[in-house]
Amino acid sequence: MPASVAGYIDGMTESFPRQEARTRRFTLGVPRAFQVSPDGARVAFLRSKSGADPVTCLWVLDVGSGTERLVADPRALRSDEEDLPPAERARRERVREQAGGIVSYACDRALTMAAFALSGHVFAVALTAPRVTAAREVTTRTPALDPRPDPAGRWLAYVCDGALRVTSLADGEPDRVIADPRGAPGVTFGLPEFVAAEEMDRYRGYWWAPDGSALLVARVDETPVARWHIADPAHPEREATAVAYPAAGTPNASVSLLLARLDGTSKTVQADWQDFPYLVTARWQDGHDPLVVVQSRDQRRMRILGVDATSGATSVLREDSDPRWLEIVPGVPAWTADGRLVWTRDEQDTRRLVLAVPGREPVPVTPPGLQVRGVLDVDGDFVLFQASGDPAEVGLWSYGPTGLLRVGPGGGTEGGTWGGGTMVTWRRSLDEDGVTVRLSRPGRPVADIASLAEHPALPTPRPVLFRAGPREIVTAVLFPSWHRPGHPREGQGRLPVLLDPYGGPHGQRAVQARSAYLVPQWFAEQGFAVVIADGRGTPARGPAWERAVQGDLAGPVLEDQVEALHAAAGRFGELDTGRVAIRGWSFGGFLAALAVLRRPDVFHAAVAGAPVTDWRLYDTHYTERYLGLPDHHGDAYDRSSLIFLAERSVVPVSPRPLMLIHGLADDNVVVAHTLRLSAALLAAGYPHAVLPLSGITHMASQETVAENLLLLQLDFLRRALRM
Repeated sequence: MPASVAGYIDGMTESFPRQEARTRRFTLGVPRAFQVSPDGARVAFLRSKSGADPVTCLWVLDVGSGTERLVADPRALRSDEEDLPPAERARRERVREQAGGIVSYACDRALTMAAFALSGHVFAVALTAPRVTAAREVTTRTPALDPRPDPAGRWLAYVCDGALRVTSLADGEPDRVIADPRGAPGVTFGLPEFVAAEEMDRYRGYWWAPDGSALLVARVDETPVARWHIADPAHPEREATAVAYPAAGTPNASVSLLLARLDGTSKTVQADWQDFPYLVTARWQDGHDPLVVVQSRDQRRMRILGVDATSGATSVLREDSDPRWLEIVPGVPAWTADGRLVWTRDEQDTRRLVLAVPGREPVPVTPPGLQVRGVLDVDGDFVLFQASGDPAEVGLWSYGPTGLLRVGPGGGTEGGTWGGGTMVTWRRSLDEDGVTVRLSRPGRPVADIASLAEHPALPTPRPVLFRAGPREIVTAVLFPSWHRPGHPREGQGRLPVLLDPYGGPHGQRAVQARSAYLVPQWFAEQGFAVVIADGRGTPARGPAWERAVQGDLAGPVLEDQVEALHAAAGRFGELDTGRVAIRGWSFGGFLAALAVLRRPDVFHAAVAGAPVTDWRLYDTHYTERYLGLPDHHGDAYDRSSLIFLAERSVVPVSPRPLMLIHGLADDNVVVAHTLRLSAALLAAGYPHAVLPLSGITHMASQETVAENLLLLQLDFLRRALRM
């Protein structure tokens, strides 16, 4: 370990990198995954017992008394995190789950019981008992995945060995197969395929009918998908893991739907799966037939289908199209109690919430300029949703018979859910550490659900947020706590600059939440001015801003980082633009490497973690949305390729220091990205460093790895900028 890094560790009781790694980025102890009973009397949620406890438990809060009760503790049950089924490990990687224990659960409609899986075994627990009652293990096949009770709490569905099965929760009746691949290799029922979970945020593959008599089940055939093999070179005795990875331009999994009844009969859902191969989501509400959303391969068309629950026939309730692409908006479609369809529509550079009676023109219910980000809940005729007027904030809003109403106070990032007159809201802001969770009833607060997360051992981040340059790029600048404007620390002169972006689609970094700036503030404390900018392609600025990266994922995003840097330097004279570094992970890693390769006149060093270096190696649903099919739009892929750039660029007289970091077990951005870029750089005579992480996935959340990654990056950047 470099002496500077070792000295940093020795000089502190516990370093911030250590605390950040130990607390899983300060997520342990934070309440989450709230569900409210229809009568508003109970709220179920997940939370570990402290900010250092990685085992998540299930809790219930009684709204009447404001008291909470622990209902399931994995330590008292069968729980071996080392014995997770491979499919469960993959699911946790897709949702970026960093904790263990009960990390997901499902309830009946009345919220009287909950079911969850631990190490492939299913448990059920009562949520209404006045005293603590032990969760009971449900007899199922193992390993059981994604257990979900029916709305009445009589039956439990789960997936095992690719088959969807149902067992009784009441009388011990043996379970039965509802949908079975019958030994067909590559076929599963009831689970999402890779791109659904990674890119569409669809983490499930079946949906109960409101009366519990049937299920809507996804059939996934991964036979057409190419198999990639992920090995751990540190353990050559272990067999490589084969994964079905649909790279851009290659075949996807074949997905369809089945209507399966508990009486053993089933119907195929009759949709145009050839022209609309992507199953985006499904929803089944009381009093309505199922809703299904499907999308074309080029993502320029999207349909809402109504499914006849008897025959499986479908009707097109709505079809939208765009010459570039259509974004998937979480939480839609849904029905209001009076039979209107909740959806969104892009118009005049605003994504607006619309309500429509099928067959009639939809009515926008949000104004131009308020960007709808997702629907959180529908209760009767009221819709609860998130939206942004200022791109740096996420506001909580509702629409109903009384009109449009701002629910939260604003000035932060907010979310919520409700039921039976009880509302749960959560909020992060620049004024407080972590998250505040509040319960309220009409006209009065009820209780707060405490966050048990640790407070960071770090000076309070105080980002300066402003709009940079002609494009008004939302930008945050952080300084060391000891810094005074115009008065750099004695003997140090101006501050070297560290850009710390994500910079790409679906990701924002310059937001009104203190917790978003913990790692940037730690870097600032080491003597950097840290600049974070959300340029073109990032969310909350409207469809035109998001779609400005069509055909080029490199040029616009890099131009905006340079523009934000120059604007920050013009605003703050103490920024030293002669010493500029950039770091990032995933898309941010791609952007960091791009910066020193394409603009060495601006950027003097880069750390690129898990970078996408050739978009032909990334998945279909993400990549083809922006660049099209590689066989038809090869120039777009070349423009956006770091490998293409490395192969064709003349090596500068003084190549900029570049560190590439990659987990060898990454099944999202596979390590081939970094290895191929390294080979191209070597062939071009471009010196660089490569840090391989044995057994580490895209999250890189293992404690010792997460801690030392920050320290090693700091040491590399200090040496590169001669600090």
